[in-house]
Amino acid sequence: MQLVITLLLCILAYQSVYTMKRVVETTSRQFRAHQKDFFDLADKGQHIVIKRGSKQAYVLTPVSADDLYFTPKMVDRIKESQQEIKDGKGIVLRTQEELNTFFDTL
Repeated sequence: MQLVITLLLCILAYQSVYTMKRVVETTSRQFRAHQKDFFDLADKGQHIVIKRGSKQAYVLTPVSADDLYFTPKMVDRIKESQQEIKDGKGIVLRTQEELNTFFDTL
């Protein structure tokens, strides 16, 4: 029993140390001086935090084509939705109860 517990603790320690990604913190000045290096790290999945002063911090995250930003495809989806509303295919929900009922039907 003690051997099993020891083995489980070793596995947990291994997972904690070797599979968790380390967060790299840098200053905005260092980031500007070494942008390529930080972009390369972010592309490899590394978590990058850029600190600006003592109160502000930003995360450097790669954007993939699947992210829902205003890509041409997203703009087309918005235009289609606007046309559906103009065509009377929209749903008007005026109360919280109507909203709850609508979500229950999904």
